[in-house]
Amino acid sequence: MVKKIRSCVFISGKGSNLKSLIKNSRDYNFPIKIELIISNNIKAGGIRLAKQYSIPYKFFPSDDQKKFERNCLIEIKKRKIKFLCLAGFMKILSSDFIRTFRHKIINIHPSLLPKYKGINTHKRVLKSKEKYSGCTVHFVTPILDSGKIISQRKILIGKSETEDSLRTKILKQEHKLYSQSIIAIFK
Repeated sequence: MVKKIRSCVFISGKGSNLKSLIKNSRDYNFPIKIELIISNNIKAGGIRLAKQYSIPYKFFPSDDQKKFERNCLIEIKKRKIKFLCLAGFMKILSSDFIRTFRHKIINIHPSLLPKYKGINTHKRVLKSKEKYSGCTVHFVTPILDSGKIISQRKILIGKSETEDSLRTKILKQEHKLYSQSIIAIFK
């Protein structure tokens, strides 16, 4: 049997990237096994997915960042997690957390980094009249959306593109790119 890396996914929202990661992680040759899901949003759709797929999950409010990160690290260490995926996780992890974890942390971002770091990406891309946008999987460092890029997927922006249509188009690419990037990391 393939030795899978014990992993945790951090979420805040609907969980569509989480769903894609869960499905791919069930594949025999996929390099990670999701052993834990952590959310800072009790209403995150990804919690329903955790229940549906019988994956342990924890909710920790993130209004007190030190307490949130301490609780996360306790759970992560208890479960011997060696790899973190941020999937629609809308909180910035502290440099102390990143350093303390000491293993790989990756994130998926809905732009072609280094352009359009942070939030409100699609709105800013359209306002700047870009011809292309896309998504990026990158390693997490203490500097927001600035870690080494693992892979990117570029899409053409249509003439009548809206924020919603662009978000939907890019999200479809994210679902493929995130898992492909994880495979590339552990090759």
